[in-house]
Amino acid sequence: MASQEEPGTSIPPHVLSKLNPDFVQFFWDVLSNRPRDVSIEELRAHPEKYRAPTAIDTSKCERVADYEVTSEDGAKIPVRVYHPDPEKHGNGPYPVHLNHHGGGFVIGDLFTDGQLCLSMREAGVVVVDVNYRHCPETMFGKAFQDAWAAIQWVINCSTTLNIDASSVSVGGISAGGHISFVLQHMARDAGLALKLCLASVPPATDCLSYDSPADSPYPSFSEFANGPVLPWDRIKYFGQAVFPPEMRDEIRKMWPEWWLAPIKAPNFKGLCPTFIRTAECDMLRDEGEAYGLKLVEGGNKVMIKRYLGAVHTMMYLALENDQRRSYDEDAIRALREAHGLAK
Repeated sequence: MASQEEPGTSIPPHVLSKLNPDFVQFFWDVLSNRPRDVSIEELRAHPEKYRAPTAIDTSKCERVADYEVTSEDGAKIPVRVYHPDPEKHGNGPYPVHLNHHGGGFVIGDLFTDGQLCLSMREAGVVVVDVNYRHCPETMFGKAFQDAWAAIQWVINCSTTLNIDASSVSVGGISAGGHISFVLQHMARDAGLALKLCLASVPPATDCLSYDSPADSPYPSFSEFANGPVLPWDRIKYFGQAVFPPEMRDEIRKMWPEWWLAPIKAPNFKGLCPTFIRTAECDMLRDEGEAYGLKLVEGGNKVMIKRYLGAVHTMMYLALENDQRRSYDEDAIRALREAHGLAK
């Protein structure tokens, strides 16, 4: 059980000692039996077989509707819009929060964060879940254009969507957190005052292009390289699709450096309030928190919460799990406060 020779299927002792016991049981009962190293072709052909256990189809839920957003290059981007219950939250117009799922810029869809979006709308906000384009079918960087197009669409369709275009927030998980970091800089530069950036377990570097864990300057990257969730071999799996060696130079020339590594952004002043949530037992923990400290140095309002004993995918645990319950409650509280809805 303690072997480090099979990352992702075993738990090294130094990690096991830190983990929440409920997660350890879930790992042995469920996660350790899930298929690994599945080809991109198989993932695309049968996404339902490889989604997280908590992924759900919310398309038939009450007050949920699907739309399409046109990105900068004309591509059609699916979005799913969740409206709050008017009996609880009034008739609007409502603040709006744009969510971006995780998945290493390679996997994920409108099922991935379905339960989380249903939960977040309980804050009294409209939640727009953005299914940006993925690698390798689309070159890395297009996701940021898709996400920015979704913000513009939300603002332009404020009457149709019954939202308050002056009260917009963004967020996401993992790769989606990376996207939300880029968006907060783009919004500042465009004169759009976002209410909040809600980033969970976010990368803040171009770690998907690393050749080994030692390439990272952050201790957590090596400490949890053989952890049970998002180990180094999973980072490499995503990296092969996102930054193929033969295309790295081309990708780097196409986009600003800080799109690849938000922590390298040239200006950290005047950014929106930010709530960064990290997991103690996660390779990406330290770089996400380091980005938060850069925000502090820039004079911005920042809250950082590290969930002790938690792994990268803590938000996809069962609803009755204490960590998951705390995660949902923290999101609702943060959205209500940011949008002036707190009572």
